[in-house]
Amino acid sequence: MSRITIPGRDDAPAESQAILDNVKKTLGFVPNHYRLMSISPKALGGWAGLMGPLARSLDLKTREGIALAVSEANGCDYCLAAHTHVATNLAKISPEEIELNRRGRSIDLKRQAALIFAKALIETRGKVSDAQFAAVRDAGWADANIVEMIALTAQFLLTNFMNNAVKTPIDFPEISSAKEG
Repeated sequence: MSRITIPGRDDAPAESQAILDNVKKTLGFVPNHYRLMSISPKALGGWAGLMGPLARSLDLKTREGIALAVSEANGCDYCLAAHTHVATNLAKISPEEIELNRRGRSIDLKRQAALIFAKALIETRGKVSDAQFAAVRDAGWADANIVEMIALTAQFLLTNFMNNAVKTPIDFPEISSAKEG
């Protein structure tokens, strides 16, 4: 049960409703996570402001792989369900690859380097080693990409914390639970 009452779209503050409407256009519905964040137009707007430009960074499969790896590491079942849905339906990632991504792995070696790096960011609280940093660079990622990976990891960390703290009810198809990070 959610620790905070999640408003319907029409009950959300007026300042949040345009963002909720855009989400509905993209996903076909407004997930509980967005409606939860809509309680604070500042929080929703800040998160959307970060999410918008980052949604155009890297490639979709890498972004979703990072989301899955980070969400697994943080034990966020809500985000795992949401990103499994997006990975399956929008990014067209196979179930086998999704399982690998949750463990910070990929069949694509360049993508795997990004996922390992994102997972390491969570596990080390950002204090990755020189070797971990060099590994992602050696896989062919540019410094701008590495900065984007760090920003994406922080964005997903925010949603993981929000949904874990509030116990947001999952409104995506069920998946196997995360292993506590």
